[in-house]
Amino acid sequence: MKVILTGATGYVGEGVLLALLDDQRIEKVLSVGRRSCGVSHPKLEEYLLPDLMALQAGDTRLSGYDVVFFIAGITSVGTPKDVYKVISQDIPVHFAEIMPCKDQLSFIYLSGMGTTDKGRQYWQKVKSGTEQRIAGMGFRHAYGWRPCFMTPYKGQKSKQVKAQKAAKLFYPLFRLLGMACTMTEMVDAMYKACTKGYHKSTVEACEIIRLAK
Repeated sequence: MKVILTGATGYVGEGVLLALLDDQRIEKVLSVGRRSCGVSHPKLEEYLLPDLMALQAGDTRLSGYDVVFFIAGITSVGTPKDVYKVISQDIPVHFAEIMPCKDQLSFIYLSGMGTTDKGRQYWQKVKSGTEQRIAGMGFRHAYGWRPCFMTPYKGQKSKQVKAQKAAKLFYPLFRLLGMACTMTEMVDAMYKACTKGYHKSTVEACEIIRLAK
Protein backbone atom coordinates (compact mmCIF):
# COMPACT_ATOMS: atom_id res chain seq x y z
CA MET A 1 0.00 0.00 0.00
CA LYS A 2 1.20 3.51 -0.85
CA VAL A 3 0.02 6.26 1.51
CA ILE A 4 -0.19 10.05 1.35
CA LEU A 5 0.00 11.58 4.83
CA THR A 6 -0.53 15.15 6.02
CA GLY A 7 0.21 16.49 9.48
CA ALA A 8 3.41 14.51 10.06
CA THR A 9 4.90 17.29 12.21
CA GLY A 10 2.08 17.03 14.77
CA TYR A 11 1.61 14.53 17.56
CA VAL A 12 -0.82 12.14 15.84
CA GLY A 13 0.72 12.55 12.40
CA GLU A 14 4.21 11.85 13.67
CA GLY A 15 3.07 8.71 15.49
CA VAL A 16 1.14 7.43 12.49
CA LEU A 17 4.09 8.17 10.18
CA LEU A 18 6.51 6.15 12.31
CA ALA A 19 4.01 3.28 12.55
CA LEU A 20 3.53 3.34 8.77
CA LEU A 21 7.28 3.25 8.15
CA ASP A 22 7.65 0.22 10.45
CA ASP A 23 4.78 -1.64 8.76
CA GLN A 24 5.93 -4.13 6.13
CA ARG A 25 2.59 -3.81 4.29
CA ILE A 26 3.35 -0.16 3.51
CA GLU A 27 5.48 0.31 0.42
CA LYS A 28 5.75 4.11 0.35
CA VAL A 29 4.70 7.20 2.29
CA LEU A 30 4.45 10.68 0.82
CA SER A 31 4.39 13.31 3.57
CA VAL A 32 2.73 16.51 2.32
CA GLY A 33 3.08 19.66 4.40
CA ARG A 34 4.64 23.05 5.03
CA ARG A 35 7.60 21.81 7.06
CA SER A 36 9.84 18.77 6.94
CA CYS A 37 8.89 16.05 9.39
CA GLY A 38 12.58 15.54 10.17
CA VAL A 39 12.49 11.81 9.51
CA SER A 40 14.74 10.00 7.05
CA HIS A 41 13.65 6.59 5.74
CA PRO A 42 13.87 4.69 2.43
CA LYS A 43 10.06 4.50 2.23
CA LEU A 44 9.54 8.20 2.90
CA GLU A 45 9.29 11.04 0.42
CA GLU A 46 8.37 14.63 1.33
CA TYR A 47 6.39 17.13 -0.70
CA LEU A 48 6.86 20.55 0.92
CA LEU A 49 4.89 23.62 -0.06
CA PRO A 50 3.89 26.79 1.83
CA ASP A 51 0.12 26.38 1.44
CA LEU A 52 -1.89 23.19 0.85
CA MET A 53 -4.56 25.32 -0.81
CA ALA A 54 -2.03 25.94 -3.60
CA LEU A 55 -2.21 22.31 -4.68
CA GLN A 56 -3.95 21.86 -8.01
CA ALA A 57 -5.70 19.03 -9.81
CA GLY A 58 -3.37 17.18 -12.14
CA ASP A 59 -0.37 17.35 -9.79
CA THR A 60 1.57 14.25 -10.84
CA ARG A 61 3.28 13.95 -7.45
CA LEU A 62 -0.06 12.94 -5.94
CA SER A 63 -0.70 10.13 -8.42
CA GLY A 64 -0.24 6.42 -7.86
CA TYR A 65 -1.30 6.19 -4.20
CA ASP A 66 -3.86 3.97 -2.50
CA VAL A 67 -4.78 5.98 0.59
CA VAL A 68 -4.77 9.57 1.82
CA PHE A 69 -4.56 9.87 5.61
CA PHE A 70 -5.37 13.55 6.24
CA ILE A 71 -4.23 14.29 9.80
CA ALA A 72 -3.20 17.96 9.55
CA GLY A 73 -5.34 20.11 11.81
CA ILE A 74 -5.52 22.46 14.77
CA THR A 75 -7.20 22.60 18.17
CA SER A 76 -10.34 24.68 18.41
CA VAL A 77 -9.23 26.01 21.80
CA GLY A 78 -8.22 29.65 21.37
CA THR A 79 -8.53 29.50 17.58
CA PRO A 80 -10.79 32.10 15.88
CA LYS A 81 -13.74 30.47 14.13
CA ASP A 82 -12.79 31.68 10.67
CA VAL A 83 -9.25 30.34 11.03
CA TYR A 84 -10.51 27.05 12.44
CA LYS A 85 -12.88 26.55 9.51
CA VAL A 86 -10.12 27.15 6.96
CA ILE A 87 -7.81 24.61 8.59
CA SER A 88 -10.42 22.02 9.57
CA GLN A 89 -12.68 22.19 6.52
CA ASP A 90 -11.52 24.34 3.60
CA ILE A 91 -8.04 22.80 3.36
CA PRO A 92 -8.97 19.10 3.74
CA VAL A 93 -11.93 19.50 1.37
CA HIS A 94 -9.70 21.19 -1.21
CA PHE A 95 -7.08 18.47 -0.78
CA ALA A 96 -9.74 15.81 -1.35
CA GLU A 97 -11.19 17.63 -4.37
CA ILE A 98 -7.91 17.77 -6.29
CA MET A 99 -6.95 14.13 -5.72
CA PRO A 100 -6.86 12.05 -8.93
CA CYS A 101 -8.53 8.67 -9.58
CA LYS A 102 -10.92 8.94 -6.65
CA ASP A 103 -12.67 5.67 -7.51
CA GLN A 104 -9.37 3.87 -6.86
CA LEU A 105 -8.39 5.88 -3.78
CA SER A 106 -9.39 5.77 -0.11
CA PHE A 107 -9.49 9.00 1.93
CA ILE A 108 -9.37 9.13 5.72
CA TYR A 109 -9.99 12.47 7.42
CA LEU A 110 -8.88 12.69 11.05
CA SER A 111 -11.94 14.07 12.79
CA GLY A 112 -12.44 13.40 16.49
CA MET A 113 -14.65 11.81 19.11
CA GLY A 114 -17.82 13.84 19.59
CA THR A 115 -18.06 15.10 16.02
CA THR A 116 -21.71 15.66 15.04
CA ASP A 117 -23.74 18.10 12.99
CA LYS A 118 -26.15 18.34 15.94
CA GLY A 119 -23.51 19.42 18.43
CA ARG A 120 -23.55 22.72 20.28
CA GLN A 121 -19.86 23.39 19.77
CA TYR A 122 -18.60 25.00 16.60
CA TRP A 123 -15.82 22.46 16.01
CA GLN A 124 -18.31 19.57 16.05
CA LYS A 125 -20.31 21.05 13.20
CA VAL A 126 -17.26 22.06 11.18
CA LYS A 127 -15.69 18.61 11.34
CA SER A 128 -19.01 16.93 10.65
CA GLY A 129 -19.42 19.11 7.57
CA THR A 130 -15.94 18.15 6.41
CA GLU A 131 -16.70 14.45 6.85
CA GLN A 132 -19.92 14.74 4.86
CA ARG A 133 -18.39 16.68 1.98
CA ILE A 134 -15.50 14.26 1.59
CA ALA A 135 -17.84 11.26 1.85
CA GLY A 136 -19.76 12.54 -1.18
CA MET A 137 -16.78 12.93 -3.51
CA GLY A 138 -16.76 9.45 -5.01
CA PHE A 139 -13.75 7.92 -3.29
CA ARG A 140 -13.41 4.15 -3.21
CA HIS A 141 -13.65 4.47 0.58
CA ALA A 142 -14.02 7.70 2.60
CA TYR A 143 -14.00 7.80 6.37
CA GLY A 144 -14.31 10.35 9.14
CA TRP A 145 -11.81 8.93 11.65
CA ARG A 146 -12.83 9.70 15.24
CA PRO A 147 -10.20 8.61 17.77
CA CYS A 148 -9.94 9.95 21.29
CA PHE A 149 -6.76 9.14 23.24
CA MET A 150 -3.72 7.78 21.38
CA THR A 151 -0.56 6.60 23.10
CA PRO A 152 2.80 7.77 21.70
CA TYR A 153 4.75 5.60 19.28
CA LYS A 154 8.35 4.73 20.07
CA GLY A 155 10.75 7.39 18.87
CA GLN A 156 8.24 10.26 18.80
CA LYS A 157 9.74 13.70 19.43
CA SER A 158 6.66 15.92 19.18
CA LYS A 159 6.24 18.55 21.88
CA GLN A 160 2.97 16.91 22.91
CA VAL A 161 4.57 13.58 23.79
CA LYS A 162 5.35 14.60 27.38
CA ALA A 163 1.76 15.65 28.00
CA GLN A 164 0.50 12.40 26.47
CA LYS A 165 2.84 10.37 28.65
CA ALA A 166 1.34 12.04 31.72
CA ALA A 167 -2.16 11.20 30.47
CA LYS A 168 -1.01 7.60 29.98
CA LEU A 169 -1.70 7.07 33.67
CA PHE A 170 -5.36 7.02 32.70
CA TYR A 171 -4.82 4.69 29.75
CA PRO A 172 -6.32 1.57 31.43
CA LEU A 173 -9.56 3.46 32.12
CA PHE A 174 -9.70 4.99 28.64
CA ARG A 175 -9.03 1.55 27.17
CA LEU A 176 -11.79 -0.03 29.22
CA LEU A 177 -14.18 2.62 27.91
CA GLY A 178 -13.08 2.01 24.31
CA MET A 179 -11.55 5.48 24.06
CA ALA A 180 -7.83 4.70 23.77
CA CYS A 181 -5.77 3.14 21.00
CA THR A 182 -2.16 2.88 19.94
CA MET A 183 -0.66 4.39 16.79
CA THR A 184 -0.12 0.85 15.51
CA GLU A 185 -3.83 0.18 15.93
CA MET A 186 -4.58 3.37 13.99
CA VAL A 187 -2.54 2.00 11.06
CA ASP A 188 -3.91 -1.53 11.36
CA ALA A 189 -7.49 -0.22 11.35
CA MET A 190 -6.74 2.07 8.42
CA TYR A 191 -5.28 -0.79 6.43
CA LYS A 192 -8.27 -3.05 7.05
CA ALA A 193 -10.88 -0.35 6.38
CA CYS A 194 -9.21 0.64 3.11
CA THR A 195 -8.61 -2.88 1.81
CA LYS A 196 -11.77 -4.66 2.98
CA GLY A 197 -14.11 -1.71 3.46
CA TYR A 198 -16.30 -0.77 6.41
CA HIS A 199 -20.06 -0.47 6.68
CA LYS A 200 -19.98 3.14 7.96
CA SER A 201 -18.41 6.35 6.71
CA THR A 202 -17.54 7.42 10.27
CA VAL A 203 -15.32 5.28 12.48
CA GLU A 204 -15.49 5.87 16.23
CA ALA A 205 -12.67 5.25 18.72
CA CYS A 206 -14.01 1.88 19.86
CA GLU A 207 -14.46 0.81 16.22
CA ILE A 208 -10.84 1.67 15.43
CA ILE A 209 -9.80 -0.78 18.15
CA ARG A 210 -12.09 -3.51 16.78
CA LEU A 211 -10.95 -2.96 13.20
CA ALA A 212 -7.32 -3.26 14.25
CA LYS A 213 -7.77 -6.82 15.53
